Amino acid sequence: MDIHALKNIGKFVSVIGMALSLFFLTAVVVGWIYHEDMRNFLYFDLCLFGFNALIFLLLRRHTMKLSIKGGILSVNLIWILLGIAGAIPFVLYTGISPADAFFESVSGFTTTGATVFSDIESLPKSILYLRSLTHWLGGMGIIVLGVGLFSLINPSGSMALFKAESTGIKMEKITPKVKDTAIRLWGIYLLFTLVDAIALKLAGMTLFDAVNHAFSTISTGGFSTKNNSLGYYHSAWIIWITTFFMIISGINFLAHLKLFSTGKLDGYKREEVLWYLAIFIILSLILSSIDIFVDYDNYFHALTHSFFTIASVLTTTGFATLDYAQWGHIAISIIFIAMLVGGNAGSTAGGVKVIRYVVLFKNIAVQLKRTLHPNAIVGLFIDGQKISSQIISSTTGFIFLFVITNMLVTLYLFGRGFDAMTAISTALATVGNIGPGFSLTGPAENYAFFSGMDKMILSIAMIIGRLEFYTVFLLFSRSFWKKF
Repeated sequence: MDIHALKNIGKFVSVIGMALSLFFLTAVVVGWIYHEDMRNFLYFDLCLFGFNALIFLLLRRHTMKLSIKGGILSVNLIWILLGIAGAIPFVLYTGISPADAFFESVSGFTTTGATVFSDIESLPKSILYLRSLTHWLGGMGIIVLGVGLFSLINPSGSMALFKAESTGIKMEKITPKVKDTAIRLWGIYLLFTLVDAIALKLAGMTLFDAVNHAFSTISTGGFSTKNNSLGYYHSAWIIWITTFFMIISGINFLAHLKLFSTGKLDGYKREEVLWYLAIFIILSLILSSIDIFVDYDNYFHALTHSFFTIASVLTTTGFATLDYAQWGHIAISIIFIAMLVGGNAGSTAGGVKVIRYVVLFKNIAVQLKRTLHPNAIVGLFIDGQKISSQIISSTTGFIFLFVITNMLVTLYLFGRGFDAMTAISTALATVGNIGPGFSLTGPAENYAFFSGMDKMILSIAMIIGRLEFYTVFLLFSRSFWKKF
């Protein structure tokens, strides 16, 4: 790697670092409001800003232009550094180990929502807010924010970062400039957060809890300020409001952007969105039926908690109102299906994403037709557009990497002595950025019992899942480092 590439990466990382320190200042303000001693947090934040400002000033005259390789390396580096930066306040204010703090921080930024804290309500308000803030920043993607900042420094080359971190199979630009698209996406993200917070406040939450849960909901993260998550409130209004906002956050944000930019609903008529909504409704109704006819629950209670649970798992948010691990094997099977699906590409949700299943099953149908009719010319179409063989191969490769990564994490955990359900569900919960699994990591449990090494492995799994495999595994390719 030449010095020019290092300067590119260093300058970009410094911009992200300065932006992060400014966001962290809001946690200091929250601490002061609740009369907490924030001096150590403030000293840390000033050091974080000063260090990154120094790097930026040293490189201020350097013309930055990131290549695809530079963007990929920057993204990987930033997610590691985010985990470290976010971990330091946890160590300072809760006394947990560095491994625990790194796990909690990575879980926040990747919007996984797995926690090592047993008594969440005992944490300082500033730390509760910080946990939710990491969700909110990681939800849309700290890199999308960086694209906007990066474009102010150098208008060219911004797409390198979008390609490195965007969750969609194909990134569609609604506006001519990537910077404008990034800024508008953040505007919609902020609007949804504000509306959700206001709705939760009106439904009975305190302002502090409403803001924190709005951060966690719109980012599909799942951190709560209560030990029993949303089950603490015993409010159907709060549950249904959160269900609604989880579902819209699991939809491709470019569909929302198209609505706000043009007033058209075309984005919501795409096959991926329709399949996503259909899967949500079907799985929710099945789970409701199980609750009604097996557990003899009343209709409204069953519908409320079933729709909420499927929304939470499908969008990889991870909130809970009840311990759904106690609902029986059939119910657990339905929830497992939701865990495997995920939200839309281009949303804040994790998982495989619905569009990849659409591509996979349509490709299977195409191959069956070709087997029956060898001379027929059969193409794969989605939303009336022919899908290239490159996208089909990329989708197949992604699903293969998803399975392999889950298998490796599962084998590691099983080899460590954990039961099969814990190993399998924990792997899926971390790689898929879902949060709670089953058995020892169920919705009523936490991740505190894992060893420091376990937590580091699971932290890496969360980052790999958040960056959707290719971005991380490319670093192990010999060709990636050639002529960098």
